[in-house]
Amino acid sequence: MLQMAKAKRGEVTEEMRAVAQAEGRPVEQVMKELAAGRLVIPKNVRREEVEVKGIGGGLRTKVNANVGSSPDYADVDEEVKKAEVAVKYGADTVMDLSIGGDIDEIRRRILKAVKVPVGTVPIYQAATKRGSVVDMSSDDIFNAIRKHAEDGVDFVTVHCGVTREAVETLRRNGRLLDFVSRGGSFVVAWMIHHGEENPLYREFDYLLDIAREYDLTLSLGDGMRPGCLADASDPVQFQELLTISELVERARARDVQTIVEGPGHLPIDHIEANVKLEKTICKGAPFYVLGPLPTDIAPGYDHIVGAIGGALAAAAGADFLCYVTPTEHLCLPSSEDVKEGVIAARIAAHVADVARGIGVDKDIEMARARRELDWERQFELAIDSERAVELRRKRPPTLDPSVCTMCGKYCAIKITREYLSKKS
Repeated sequence: MLQMAKAKRGEVTEEMRAVAQAEGRPVEQVMKELAAGRLVIPKNVRREEVEVKGIGGGLRTKVNANVGSSPDYADVDEEVKKAEVAVKYGADTVMDLSIGGDIDEIRRRILKAVKVPVGTVPIYQAATKRGSVVDMSSDDIFNAIRKHAEDGVDFVTVHCGVTREAVETLRRNGRLLDFVSRGGSFVVAWMIHHGEENPLYREFDYLLDIAREYDLTLSLGDGMRPGCLADASDPVQFQELLTISELVERARARDVQTIVEGPGHLPIDHIEANVKLEKTICKGAPFYVLGPLPTDIAPGYDHIVGAIGGALAAAAGADFLCYVTPTEHLCLPSSEDVKEGVIAARIAAHVADVARGIGVDKDIEMARARRELDWERQFELAIDSERAVELRRKRPPTLDPSVCTMCGKYCAIKITREYLSKKS
């Protein structure tokens, strides 16, 4: 029986218990949120050894890392390494977005290499196998979804909200950057070429049949998301979201877990409103955002831009942050880029969690360690302890090893502690 179906019946599963223990929450709360569709536990029935994660339902903000090949760079070993690096530095999930080389081998090896939930975008494989995206068939799309599910993929992005009506809305209203979603552009090109409705929308019940067979979580992709600030919060974006909200209800009625994907580029003053709108019209469905990016002019530093937007989004209620690497908009990321992207997103997630009262104890512990000038404890608590150790090693104190070389003997903490301990 499906996880959501069991939750609706009041049946506690091992996965629910694992999430409750990891989050320090009552298992009854996890079960209630899962039954309502406000929380998902992505785990394919075909995967046995999975470090289950709860996403949504007021739990800790989770971070996803994208990896995957391109037609220019299709090295299986490199993509597996990137997945392992992502998990090493704290990614809660990994998505394989491969569009080049042996896509099946990359996906299957990543599934073996990491124990966290793994996601994919099956339409990428369906489209690229034919040479031209418009040459794929409806069967190609659903066969790819089934193949990924059979391999054990835990969640898939499916662009079900990209409809012919939405495309007409775009044509009437116009946009500066049209489409930036790869999967969304595939669907739009296919619909225009064939003069037909999006198969993922038209045959949504069939998609639910596949999802039910594997307890596959559906991440309802934002194929019409804005790709620049000028297109943010426009009728096209919100029309897709309204369609997705209807699909969320249809999925819940059949005990299929769903995530709603959110916009990529938003002015900073739009972020909270976008999150609250999704939470309202999708009735609390877990919200998964790419960034969002509150400026368009920082190529090479978009991991920082994404962290700024991600912190605000998660503080407002977003549940799942898709990392952004320094190479966003520029090139395929390396393992080092993956590391930087994961760490930046983890910082954003923690900043937001602290604002929600989650994980504050770690910051208090860090303050205590700094007060005591306990460097080893500071390293233990650091999000990236390796970097903290390396930076201190590069410029070590020579006069007084208890302090750092920023202030040396004029360390404010040491001076204050020394004089506060004296009686006046």
